[in-house]
Amino acid sequence: MPSKASKVAEYLLKLPEDRKIAISKLRDCISANLPTGFEEVMSYGMIGYVVPHSIYPAGYHCNPKLPLPFINIGSQKNNIVLHHLGIYGFPELADWFINEYPNFSVSKLDMGKGCIRFKNLDTIPYELIGKLATKVSVDDLILMFQKNRKK
Repeated sequence: MPSKASKVAEYLLKLPEDRKIAISKLRDCISANLPTGFEEVMSYGMIGYVVPHSIYPAGYHCNPKLPLPFINIGSQKNNIVLHHLGIYGFPELADWFINEYPNFSVSKLDMGKGCIRFKNLDTIPYELIGKLATKVSVDDLILMFQKNRKK
């Protein structure tokens, strides 16, 4: 369920303790590895990392008032979810992640086109998520987004 929190600190305060720990660790490993230019915000009821309007004024095509999303992490009913626009838009990045995942986690990968679900909080591959955060720059994301929008 999306949160109505307007600030990241408020979002974290409302989480159950086990989810708060896992989301905080994900947040830390993403923030520590994110390329320059992305900004942390509340987005779609989750913690989001976006390309701010100051860099990409056009915003997100679904709602141009919102910045271009990159990564979102959130607590859902049955899992923690990580949405990654780069995995969705760069097939080679998705392939890299799928191939690397077994080296970092014993749990089975539960992944959609651009989302990764973690049901067992003890097997979240934080180091791999940190590496994933480094793989797409702001410029790469904007170019991929613009190229796919024109199709």
